[in-house]
Amino acid sequence: MTIVSLVLPDFLLIALGWCLLHLLNYKADFFSTAEKLVYFVLFPALLFASIVRAPLSLGDASTLMVATFTLMAAGIALAWLAVPVLKPDSVVQASLAQCAYRFNTYMGLSISLSLAGQDGQSIMAIIVGCAVPLANIAAVTGLAKRQDNRILVELFRNPLILATVAGLACNLGGVVIPAFAMDTLQRLGSCAIALGLICVGATLSVNGLASAARVMSWMIAVRLFAMPCVALLIGWLLPLSPLERQMLLLFSALPTASTAYILAVRMGGDGRSVAATMSLTTMLSAVTIPLWLYLSAF
Repeated sequence: MTIVSLVLPDFLLIALGWCLLHLLNYKADFFSTAEKLVYFVLFPALLFASIVRAPLSLGDASTLMVATFTLMAAGIALAWLAVPVLKPDSVVQASLAQCAYRFNTYMGLSISLSLAGQDGQSIMAIIVGCAVPLANIAAVTGLAKRQDNRILVELFRNPLILATVAGLACNLGGVVIPAFAMDTLQRLGSCAIALGLICVGATLSVNGLASAARVMSWMIAVRLFAMPCVALLIGWLLPLSPLERQMLLLFSALPTASTAYILAVRMGGDGRSVAATMSLTTMLSAVTIPLWLYLSAF
């Protein structure tokens, strides 16, 4: 099976979401409600179950966490390097910077399962869980007009962070989850990826391209090209397994998440430019993800 055929189903689900909204006249409220269900219930169940069943030791997990933190720090630094280089409007920069390091978790867990089965998905779940707090801290800090308790509030109520911490605690602490509970979580999680990708498709938009084209181009280049290069370097420097290197590279090449748009709108940022950037990274990643995975095989 080729790499293109492995990632194609995810993009077909995204296309289905766009068709449901724009061609079959599904209501936008339907997708808004479905996205909340995925974010607060289905996806945390998938993260928790994936991390709990992963064969982890503290040493293995710590190396993968260091790799993830280093990659995210590089993405955040490259995003804000646009300030001295491009001298953008502050609101546009704060809104679009998150597009360089936020990531589509649904695609990451789906493609990792297709590439490497449950082992790959478990590793991707750990990477995602470690990266979510950093992404939220950086994005909220950049958009906040003043320092307050909003960062802590965002972190403590984030269901992905809570699911990750709980999963790691149960795994490393040797807590045995009853079979019926794991079966329930896995059935909830099996719904998360397909529904999440359909919701991503419904949010695609390319409006607002002209107003911030230079900054958008910078963030797209960081998201789809610079971060995979950094991931390859990290995989070469740190003692990661081949599967961990592959999952780290896949994670680095993921397009921007739709939550970037939600946060920008909620905090008074430039939502239209963020939506357009998210859409462009999603469409372009149909080419760049297979390319990076193909190159990594050499």
